[in-house]
Order: sequence, then structure tokens, then C-alpha cells
Amino acid sequence: MDFFEQHDVRQLGNLELLARQVVEGFIIGLHKSPFHGFSVEFAEHRLYNQGESTKNIDWKVYARSDKLFSKRFEEETNLRCQIVIDASSSMYFPENKSDTKSQLNKLEFSSLAAASLMTLLRKQRDAFGLSLFSDSVFQHTRCKSSTAHYKLLLTYLHNLIDNPERNKTTSAAAALHEIADSVHRRSLIVVFSDMFEYSEDTEKLFAALQHLKHNKHEVVLFHVVDKSKEIDFEFENRPYLFIDIESGEKVRLQSNQVKDYYVEQMHKFRNALEMRCLQYKIDFVEADINQGFRQVLMPYLVKRSKMGT
Repeated sequence: MDFFEQHDVRQLGNLELLARQVVEGFIIGLHKSPFHGFSVEFAEHRLYNQGESTKNIDWKVYARSDKLFSKRFEEETNLRCQIVIDASSSMYFPENKSDTKSQLNKLEFSSLAAASLMTLLRKQRDAFGLSLFSDSVFQHTRCKSSTAHYKLLLTYLHNLIDNPERNKTTSAAAALHEIADSVHRRSLIVVFSDMFEYSEDTEKLFAALQHLKHNKHEVVLFHVVDKSKEIDFEFENRPYLFIDIESGEKVRLQSNQVKDYYVEQMHKFRNALEMRCLQYKIDFVEADINQGFRQVLMPYLVKRSKMGT
């Protein structure tokens, strides 16, 4: 059963609780699926390596198992993960001002997906940071694994959700270059973005993605979209007033007048983006906001296993 069928998505006031529920449901699903071989039982110990200090050896475990294990502490991390979220106004689509809202917009989906990833990272004693951008990077934290750090990042995500802004444009290329320059140690960089940018020169956007690969970073791009509306343009054949959330520009038209051209251009852009990611060895994952969080957590788990941690 999908997360959205079990939970009221209006209750985003406690991201920590919702993220924990998402992760618990995902892990239960893994155990019932062909993917149950993935490591989802997160050990509190690691094997003792000869020559290390013996001060952290768990002698009680040794007495039971006749094997030497060292206790793992919070500052010991296997992986560093920088989570990057596009917070430009286009990410607040679809807008729904009704009190009976039953669908997440792209930013809410990305924030809950990010919180769920952080929950998994904590379970695996990994370090994580958060970068938020629109026309510039306005929040950037280094990777840490402490509980206080986790709570702080959840606060940043809550602030994003609770304070939507119209007419906040995107400069994804410039922001991704800045983030690439600021992440120095080899990390997994996870990006949530619709990649919509006002620029005829998509090469700048592709160059920024390539820059993320410097210092041997591994990169996963979650292309966050409302697939039915933004990619397939599934609107009834009647007049609509379309309003650009970022610029405020309005256009009134009959949906079928532009559908074929729009769909062609969107698929062309998406295919170019996917091909360029393939060229740069970036994992490209389409994340449809109507399809739940398995589509985010599974690619992360696969990537982590391939990184040998």
C-alpha cells in the first residue's frame, strides 16, 4: 500500500514522524520483496581491525560470539551525503489552497523525501548536510551525523514548507557550481530539482551538473515532477489561465492548442537531461510526486551499496 493511502499528507507539521513512517514502511516492503538482501539491519558495531586501539572493543559481545567487535560512535561515519533541494517557486507546483489538500507539491515531496533519506543515513551512522537554493544558495551546512544536526536540518525543511514564496526564480546552474565548490571531501550528492530554468543555454545547466562530479563525488539527480501535468500535459480540453509561479506571467489558452508542441518540447528536454547525466555518470531518476517514496529510497540504497560502504 502506498504511503499516501495510509497517511494524511496535510499533516506535514512533524517531518520527523512522517519520515520515520516512510522509512519503516520501505524497510518492511524490502523484507517482503526480492530486494531483501540489502542491508537494512543497521549494526551498532563493526569488526575490530588488528592494530587498532582496544579501548572500544565490546567484551560482552566477544564473550558471546568469540569475535572482536568495536563499538561504533556517532562521529564514525561511512558515507558523507550532501542533500541539495531546489527551492525556487516552480517547486511549489501544484498549488492547492484547499484545507482538504490531499497531494504534496514538489517542494513538500522533496522535503519529506530528504527527511526520509536523513533518517536512513542516521540509521547507518552516516553524515549528511543540506543545501537549499533558488536564484542563489541561501542555506548550506556541512555534513555531520549528530542528533542536534539532524533536528536543525528538519527545522530548515519545515521553514521551506511553511513559507512558500511566489516569483522566486531559479539559477540552478550558478547554484550547483557554488555547491560543487563548497563540498570538498568525496561525498554522495543527492539533488532534488525540477531543473526548470529560464535560460536558452541549457549547456550551462549541464556544465554545472558535470562540475558536481569533481573531487570524485557520486551524484544522484532526482528530477522532481508532477508527471501527468508537467510532462504529459494532461488537462481537460477547455480554456485555462496558466500562471507562471516564478515570473507571474499569465497566458489564457485552450489546452489542446499547445499540448502536442508542449509534450514534444518537454520530452526533448527530459531526454537531453537524461542523456547528459548518462554521459557524466550521474544517476538520473525521474521522481513523480504522485508515486510515493520508494522511487527515491531504492535508488539511494542501490547507489550506497555500489559505493562499497
